[in-house]
Amino acid sequence: MHLKWGIALSSGFPRKIRIFDTTLRDGEQTPGASLTTEKKIALAKQLDNLGVDIIEAGFAAASEGELEAIKLIVKEGLKAEICSFARGVKKDIDAVKESGANSVFLVIPSSDIHIQHKLKKTREDMLKLTKDMVRYAKSRGLLVELGLEDATRAERSFLKDMINAGITAGTDRVTPCDTVGVLTPEKTTELYTDLKQTFPETSLGVHCHDDFGMAVANSIAALKAGAEEVHVTINGLGERAGNAALEEVVVSLKLLYNIETGVKTEKLYDTSLLASRLTGISVQPNKAIVGENAFVHEAGIHTHAVLAEPLTYEPIPPEIVGRTRRLGVGKLAGSRGISAVLKEMGLSPTEDQLNEIFKRVKSLGDKGKRVTDADLQAVAESVMGLPSIRAIKLEELTVVTGDRVTPTASVRLNLYGKLLTEAATGIGPVDAAMNAIRKAVSAVEPIRLEEYHVNAITGGTDALVEVIVRLKKGDRTATAMGAHGDIVMASVEAMLGGMNVLLTNHNKTGNNSTTT
Repeated sequence: MHLKWGIALSSGFPRKIRIFDTTLRDGEQTPGASLTTEKKIALAKQLDNLGVDIIEAGFAAASEGELEAIKLIVKEGLKAEICSFARGVKKDIDAVKESGANSVFLVIPSSDIHIQHKLKKTREDMLKLTKDMVRYAKSRGLLVELGLEDATRAERSFLKDMINAGITAGTDRVTPCDTVGVLTPEKTTELYTDLKQTFPETSLGVHCHDDFGMAVANSIAALKAGAEEVHVTINGLGERAGNAALEEVVVSLKLLYNIETGVKTEKLYDTSLLASRLTGISVQPNKAIVGENAFVHEAGIHTHAVLAEPLTYEPIPPEIVGRTRRLGVGKLAGSRGISAVLKEMGLSPTEDQLNEIFKRVKSLGDKGKRVTDADLQAVAESVMGLPSIRAIKLEELTVVTGDRVTPTASVRLNLYGKLLTEAATGIGPVDAAMNAIRKAVSAVEPIRLEEYHVNAITGGTDALVEVIVRLKKGDRTATAMGAHGDIVMASVEAMLGGMNVLLTNHNKTGNNSTTT
């Protein structure tokens, strides 16, 4: 599906754009992120399934673990080209060869700032190093992509000298790197137009950082001015302010410029969730494309319009990126939006009842409370005089954890009157408990945890913990909150609260059948 406002802007792009994903290398440099070998393999397989052309799997020379991870990713036999980062030293290139990667992203500084202050070298040293290292990498049978570090602060004539040295030595691709994100779209267009005119037969890539918030715009400008490859990361992960976000670049190309890449955009959201979970780096709620709020409408004036025609406030159809539209409830919500959410729950209040529900929701919002779907359901049941029958109840929960014990949880649930017992392990007691609940319920009702947030809302060792979750079942989502002195119990309360929203439907016989 293409939107009419983008088609006229598509001229100037290459026929084929390569997507070079560096989540496993540059993305892992995000402060606080660290990927085990198993996590790297899982994310590499998802990236391949997503349809990226090149996966920069890591920095082979960084450690034995990094080298082993790349070897194992190579053994997966993925469709994507597998690349490894290397500096301009032979041992780095040897490590790439040992890893079995198809290509090397050979990065050599090009700005005087880096050459003089970081390396204590001269420009002549860099030209020789470029030729020697490209030739050496080619002699090892590697496809070579020459990355010119800090190219956007390099003197232009010298940058061209370095590119020419790389081409003379046999490099396959050249990527000038905007290492500290100082490009603007105008400067990017001028730079790549110049480089493409000077080196018309050379395949150029673009690698942008987001220090000024222009990485995506600069990446697209480069593609329009002659680049054929774009370096990106899932969720815009990366050091400092991050890199150009894959999902933003690809969807912008698709919908604003009518340019298709090989990326299966409907898999973007699942890939974003996986990257967030594996790296431990949460996605900001208002993040474009994959943020929790990207397709949520709460304000009454918006929900009224969206219910009539989604395009009024949705430039991106949510299904294109694997999302679903959701109406939020809170102090800014309108009665039509609340009515639509209640309808999804199988609740059909009268006009008077809806007005009372509307007033109570507004009152909760005015008190600064986040109104979840579970809260709305409870308010509606109270106003409508309906029994608070829940499809799922906790009968028993046991959690074992310790510094030398694998966190393990066992749970007994009552689901539609049937007892379910399961046990699971996790990276901590909360994860173990959540896994046990999901495992018990998933055989009957496949429900996925999409978001998990925790806050301590009082201080001290006896702090009250507030946990908010968002769950998904089919095309439906539900939010719920749990508050408890024990983070495990707060998490379980939230989890079961959200599940009950998805499983309870008052329009069904017995008030507790599943929705369809």
